[in-house]
Amino acid sequence: MSMLIPRLHKRLTLVIGCCLVLVGLSGLGDNNYQAEQDIEHVLAELPPPQTLPENDVTPATNDLTVQLFDEVKAGDNLASIFLRNGFGPRDVHEITSTDYGKQLKEIFPGHRLSFTKLGDTLQTLTYSTDRLTSFTFQRGGDGFIAQKEVFQPDRVTTYKHSSIDSSLFVASQRAGLPDNLTMRLAQIFQWDIDFVLDIRPGDEFFVLFEELYFEGEFIGYGDILAAEFVNQGKRYRAVQYQTKSGRKDYFTPEGISMRKAFLRAPVEFSRISSRFNMRRLHPVRKTVRPHRGIDYAAPIGTPILAAGDGRIKTATRNRANGRYIIINHGQQFVTKYLHLSKFARGIKAGNKVKQGQVIGYVGATGLVTGPHLHYEFLVNGVHMNPRTVALPKAKSINKSELAEFTLATRQHILLLTAYSQQMTAMAAE
Repeated sequence: MSMLIPRLHKRLTLVIGCCLVLVGLSGLGDNNYQAEQDIEHVLAELPPPQTLPENDVTPATNDLTVQLFDEVKAGDNLASIFLRNGFGPRDVHEITSTDYGKQLKEIFPGHRLSFTKLGDTLQTLTYSTDRLTSFTFQRGGDGFIAQKEVFQPDRVTTYKHSSIDSSLFVASQRAGLPDNLTMRLAQIFQWDIDFVLDIRPGDEFFVLFEELYFEGEFIGYGDILAAEFVNQGKRYRAVQYQTKSGRKDYFTPEGISMRKAFLRAPVEFSRISSRFNMRRLHPVRKTVRPHRGIDYAAPIGTPILAAGDGRIKTATRNRANGRYIIINHGQQFVTKYLHLSKFARGIKAGNKVKQGQVIGYVGATGLVTGPHLHYEFLVNGVHMNPRTVALPKAKSINKSELAEFTLATRQHILLLTAYSQQMTAMAAE
């Protein structure tokens, strides 16, 4: 804009001069004086002329604030992303040294980063792991100050129902449920129903769950609030509740925990390749030997879960068992996991594990004919059939909390009942 002012001043002066000449030629007489006064007033209001550089270009400035956006791609690391946006190792070090800096060490493709720089200096980095969670690193003092921000989505309660013809996953897909929500549904009932061996045509489920929206856009699924599964004519019902201790879990409408102290099958398997049998013919040695566990056939690399809370007694390898793990669960129970391809991170003798924690991966190490998990369950030192042994229940709702539990879960149970009855009536018509 400053470049145009001298030119504008010069051109206005020329135009005004021309007007004076025309006025004089027109013989307007006394009007000439008034016109001159008006022109002088206009000239007085104009800014004074400015001297421009010889090249007639305004000098550039480095004090501009610029915002840059980037998305993590496959193969990226933090250093390469910073370099791509014009920042160096010092910035990386200062940011990763903050309270939330470790979050940036676990970047994944699809995560988003937003940089703000003043000149060539990084001022702010915002790192978003999803639509609802972001970490902001603001320059301050000799480094950066970090803070975490979590946005709350809108939650909409909805329902789904489906009958099973062949498998739970096929029925769920037909109802429009994503696989990850189906897995969560199966996990609620996994202590009572074997979704590989127990499912029959005609089984059905009803599920009450949350859909999440942020700024009017669907962003995913929230909690399963309540569910009912009918397996071989027997009904199982579960409702979600967060106890006073902060534990969020699933219980029957009477407050009995759906969870048992142990998982029946600590791996997602395709079939049972060998059952518990004390007089089985060994497939490699060709001799009659007791088979003191169950073989769950599954692809190499399938995650293996700890069947219950406990402490690792052994995590090692030998010729017969391949890689294997033994876990003590108090004084009474022991579980064994054989023929693993590898151990999960942090799995070693002496470490504690929680039920459902990944401890290793299916393999074919040791004396085997194919990839599978050999799983054993011992009670007071005696091998028991993992599929039929009576499992102790996990902790249920305390009597002192039962009234509060009933009040808190009543609405979800009523909604599930009404929806179940409605679907059943429609099917009968």
